Amino acid sequence: MTKKVYHLLVIDDDQRIRDLLKKFFQKAKFRVSLAEDSVHARELLKSLKFDLLVCDVMMPGEDGVSLTNSLSKELKTPIVLLTAKGDINNRIRGLEAGADDYISKPFEPQELLLRIQAVLKRTSKVEDEILFKKSFKIGEYVYNVERGELWHHKNLVRLTTTESILMQIFSKKPNVPISRTNLVAELGRDRGQAQERAIDVQITRLRKKIETDPKLPRYLQTVRSSGYMFTPD
Repeated sequence: MTKKVYHLLVIDDDQRIRDLLKKFFQKAKFRVSLAEDSVHARELLKSLKFDLLVCDVMMPGEDGVSLTNSLSKELKTPIVLLTAKGDINNRIRGLEAGADDYISKPFEPQELLLRIQAVLKRTSKVEDEILFKKSFKIGEYVYNVERGELWHHKNLVRLTTTESILMQIFSKKPNVPISRTNLVAELGRDRGQAQERAIDVQITRLRKKIETDPKLPRYLQTVRSSGYMFTPD
């Protein structure tokens, strides 16, 4: 079987970084396209399909966080952000916008490569377990387990890659608390407090899509000292 060649889009206004990453990723057997800003990226996205976007945060015009926020509402393509801002608040902003991971500049290309491979691994993972229930009712929503789709009546609700994977994880164990540590492990991310805080951000985003009142969650509950629990109808 021929191994899939993943297509990456690198979005950065710094030509030196674009060229460096293109050479590095091509050596790692990726197909690579380049965009110098958000406008250029949007043009490429109209005609080409990508498996993952690598996007700089600090760009002239529409910045990377705004672009991520917009694209995550339209596409399921995972996004890894490059940011010169290393503090946790700016990283959280990126995750809230829909990014799947982030890495601070300056960075080692090998570390970025490993993070990209981890994201691609979990987004393309084939579920080996038998799914005993095909769908879950969540108030006015229905989550189709086999297709990984969330529907509100006849309208498809767009989920980011990470949100979709979280729904798959919760669907395997409805009404069972899952710890933040286990969620981080299931997502294939490095362990640590920052990653567990990132899980909280993703849960908050997901609640906004399925809960009548996200501040008083009915379907994605916080279980004190245990983590989170999916409680469908």
